[in-house]
Formats: sequence, structure tokens, C-alpha cells
Amino acid sequence: MSNDLQLTMDWEQLDAGPAEERACFGRLQVRLGSIVLSEGQDGFVACARTGPLVSAYPLAEWLAWNWWRLTVEPRPNAPTYEWQSAHCLCTVGAGYLWPNITIHSDGETTVLAARPTHPTRLSPFRFTADQTVIVPTRQFVAALDEFLSQIQGRLRAEGLGATDFDNTWSEVLQERATRDDAAQRQLEALLGFDPDEGDEAAIRQIMQDARTLGQHAVMELAAGHTPGRMPPTADQIQDWARRYGHDTQPSARVHLTGLDSTKPRPRRAWQRGYSAARAVRAQSRLGDGAVSDDRLADLCGVSPSLLGSTEHPPLAFGLEDEAHRPGRIVLRSSYRTGRRFELARLLGDRLASGCTEALAPVSSAYTHRQKLQRAFAAELLCPFETLDAFLDGDYSESAQDDAAQHFAVSERVVERQLENHGRLDTTALDDAERIASV
Repeated sequence: MSNDLQLTMDWEQLDAGPAEERACFGRLQVRLGSIVLSEGQDGFVACARTGPLVSAYPLAEWLAWNWWRLTVEPRPNAPTYEWQSAHCLCTVGAGYLWPNITIHSDGETTVLAARPTHPTRLSPFRFTADQTVIVPTRQFVAALDEFLSQIQGRLRAEGLGATDFDNTWSEVLQERATRDDAAQRQLEALLGFDPDEGDEAAIRQIMQDARTLGQHAVMELAAGHTPGRMPPTADQIQDWARRYGHDTQPSARVHLTGLDSTKPRPRRAWQRGYSAARAVRAQSRLGDGAVSDDRLADLCGVSPSLLGSTEHPPLAFGLEDEAHRPGRIVLRSSYRTGRRFELARLLGDRLASGCTEALAPVSSAYTHRQKLQRAFAAELLCPFETLDAFLDGDYSESAQDDAAQHFAVSERVVERQLENHGRLDTTALDDAERIASV
């Protein structure tokens, strides 16, 4: 059995409905190896099935239309109905019952979270899968490409010419093959827009800003934007850097040499951040203790006065050029613990993200880069092994508060470290919380 993600159809006969739906009718399966995300209970014959009877045609249309959002848009802190309509299979509609699978990407990995359904009355199909799988986004893209190609083949085999689905999918393939078109579609998706539904002038401005700030940087800004608002422009960021920034000397920043380049790079964001932080602690001989303000500032090539400043804009970021001349660091939080964490995130970004563009933004988004930053900062400032020894088996709220004060981090950082390393029960967390660090 293949360990790759697969969407498959076992074709069956449908006697009524539009020709496209009849041609593509059958039993849908979504699986990763032995994990079947589409499984459930057939309400008519009271037996388990690997998936429901549906027409794959409306699913193909839905996948093609939402392709950009499914492959690049992360889950927001508070998913809206509009976001769910582009990421949850159960919204495909067309009169069929679809698996309750939510799909979202951090740019490098894709999460497929299947949850059971609980109909209040007799239902033709009750979904029972309660699994979350994480695959490389390239594997998810390959699975979609293969599935949609099969649907096209089925339509042709049944004697049907070009359909609305074919037209939409053809446009997506053309956009993927053109760098500028792909960048625009990715940007629209990160902003939460369907194709061609965003503010054209604002999107052109962001694309222009990419020449100054960096392509990946503006994508991160888009992913972290506040709903209802567009991301800050390059002019705004440069103004904030002048008004609120503090000088940083990239050449004085710690340079990471402690990672084993012979080992494959970890796939998960938290693993990359964790490994880089452990390497920095070892290389800089930080020992097992807390990191002082002075030592943190020294690692980052900035003055400790940065951590005490109270003036701040609505975004934390670093801004520097490729010539390694003095740059500017801007922190957003008004609390010392928050500013320490943001500064550590910026250090992790420069050391471990692989991005060398002018702008390094810090946001609350669940992109791979932002998750890497958070994992790095948590392990640098509050190393798990030392934290666990400090708590000595007492994971009460008061003990966590003491640990937060000891390491000069927020209580949430302590809690997240304990959750990620299995010291706290995470069954009560919702899906967004459980996968926030993967």
C-alpha cells in the first residue's frame, strides 16, 4: 500500500443528473497509507465504508477553484465561514455528503484534519474518521494533480468535451507555469481572496513592494494581515523603522555553525527551530540557565536598550540589506517578555529560515516561517530540559508562573513548551492549537 496521499474513485452507475455528474459518480476515498480520512458508516445498510458515494465532478470543480488557497493559505486564528468554504470538503455541496476534512498549508507542509460527523437523524452516511495527517505540500499538490487528471480522463472516456472544470483547471495550470501569475495568485490566497477578487491596486502595490522588501517577505506580511485590512506598504515599514527602530549590526550577530549539514533538514517547522536554538545555546555556551537581556542583545547584535523601549508600531520586524550594513530592528510588544520573545524570533529567522531578504517580519500567522521563529525563540529562552527540571513534576498553573518569571518569558511560552513535549494534555485543544507548532 502506498504511503503517499491518495484521492481515488471507484466508479459506479448513476442514472439521473447532469452528464458530468453521471460520468464521475462513484465511491470516494481519501487515504494516507493505512489511514482512511473518508471512512464512515453507511446508514442504509449499517456497515463501514471507506468513503461515500458522490460525483467527483463538483469536487473537481471545488478543488480547481480553491487550488491556490488550499496550497498556500494557512489556518487563521479564528476561521471564518468564508475561509471554511475554501478549505473544508464538507462545503462542496451539490447534494452529496462530503468527508468532514479541513485542509490548510503553512507553505511547506499541508494538514488534512478529518473529524467525525454527528447527524441528529438517520443519515445516508456518517463519517467516523478522527485523524490529522501532515504531508509535504509538494505531496499534496501531486495528489491533487493526479486526481484531477483522472477526472479529466474519465470525462473524455465518457465522451464529454471541455467542461467548466476543464477551463478552470487549465487556467490554474497556466498560472502555475508563469512566475508572475503564480506570485499574484499566491498573494491573493494569503490575503484570503479567491482569484481576481482582491483589490487590484493594493495587490499591485504589494507586488511592487516585493522588489524592495523581498518576495517571501511580502508573502509573510500577507499571511499575517489583519482581516479587513491590507498589509503595510514598504513606505510604512521604512517609516516605522526610522521612527521606532533600533540599530542592529548584522556582522556582530551570532552566526550559526553548530548544525550538522550532513543530516537532512527537518521537515517540521518546530524541529528546525528547536534544532537551531539548541545549536546556538551550545555554540554560545549559554549553559542550561535563563538568557539575560544583555546576553540576548549581544547574540542579536543590538543594544539592550531595545528591550526597554515602550514606543512601538503594529508590527515587529528586522530590516537590513545584503551588504550587511547596520540595519534596524523594530519590536511591537509593550511588555519586556514579549519584546524578548520577538527579538529571539528575529534572530531565529535570520539564522534558520533560509531567507536573506531585506525584511524579516514577525506575525501571528501559522506559516512555516512564523512557526519556526516561535519554536526557536521558545527553546532559546526557555529550553525544555531545563524547564522540566525546574518544574520537577509540578505542572500546576502557579509552578508555570514561577517558571515564566525565572526564564523571563510569558506563561504561554512555558505552556506551549510543555504541550509540545507531552507534559500537558492537549486533547482539549482545538485543531488550530494542536498543529500550531508542526
